This record gives sequence, structure tokens and C-alpha cells, in this order.
Amino acid sequence: MFAGKISDVALMLAQDILPIYEREAAQWARDRPALGWERLVLQEALAGLAAPRLLDLGCGTGLPVAAWCQAQGATVTGVDGAAAMIELLRANVPGARAICADMRGLALGERFDAILAIDSFFHLSATDQRAMFPTFAAHAAPGARLVLTTGYSAGETWGQVGGSTVYHASLAPDEYRALLAANGFDEMWFRRKDRALGGRSVWLAQAQV
Repeated sequence: MFAGKISDVALMLAQDILPIYEREAAQWARDRPALGWERLVLQEALAGLAAPRLLDLGCGTGLPVAAWCQAQGATVTGVDGAAAMIELLRANVPGARAICADMRGLALGERFDAILAIDSFFHLSATDQRAMFPTFAAHAAPGARLVLTTGYSAGETWGQVGGSTVYHASLAPDEYRALLAANGFDEMWFRRKDRALGGRSVWLAQAQV
């Protein structure tokens, strides 16, 4: 659940998110469930796209999301700021391009047909989340699909990865809508705490043509 602002300690944890995932990569890989709710979203995100160029932000080990997308014919570029995750991606998804980089301020100079930020974007602070929308736009080809997992209301909360406490934040849905529109994306749908999606709040948007 996303509650009101917690404290400056939360922002310290937000800044520490990449070292945490570096530390917890092996445990995260062991704990990560097989593809479940994500399949429903990914099928819609990739529908009608032939051999799409796909950018997976916060790709982790590549399992299960990047591997599934590649199996559907996508050319996958995975970006993660934790080097240990990128090493696992290379082993798990041969043929994917693996880039060790922070998604914040990413500038690949390329455009993609689909951009995913599944269970990664919500680790950023509210300020960093707002700053990501121009980054999404800069990497989106005309008509590109964008998938984000967020919270269902504005606020911050805690989670757990392995033995480490991790930070989560969310903006209000109306602010996400405004940011999408201001950066050239049309909302396709927003599913709030959807049981079919594992109780997650998920956005699917499309870059304007």
C-alpha cells in the first residue's frame, strides 16, 4: 500500500536501490516467480508488433519477462543499473543486448517499439519518476507501447528484496496521466490493484504517431 510521505530515510533508500539489487541479485533470481500476470500485459503490449525492438528498463536477470519477449520475436535491449543483474541477463537471455546503466538520464540515441518498466520504475523517487517521462519519449518510436507498474495513489512505502528493505513511490494516477499526455503518450488503459495482474497497478500507453 502506498501511504503518505514517510521520511528522508526513504529517499536515502531510493538512492541506494541499485547497490541493494547488486547485493541481492542471486537471492532475487531464486525468489522471482515464473511468468504469471505479466503475460496478460505483455500480450497486449506486443499485439500487432512484428519483430518489435523492445527496451526493458530495470530488466533484472531477464527472467521471466525479457526471455518471454525474445521468444515472441522481440529484439531485446535490457538495461539495469546492477552489474550482477546484467551478468545474469547475459546468461539467461542469449542474444539480448545487455546494458549496465541507470535508467535515470538514459540516452541511447535509439527508438524502440515497446518500452517496459515492470516492477522497476516504482523504486524511483517521485522526482525521478517525473523526470523519466521525457526519457521514455526520447526512446519511443511512433506508436510505441509503454508499460509501467506504479502504485495506486500518491505516496511512499517499503518492500523487501532478499534481506534488504527497498523503497517504493508513486504519484497520483491523474499526475501520471498528465505526464503521459505532456510527453506524447495516449493512455490505453490503467488497471488499479487488478487481481488478474497480481494486485498490481499497471499502465499501458502508446506514443502518438
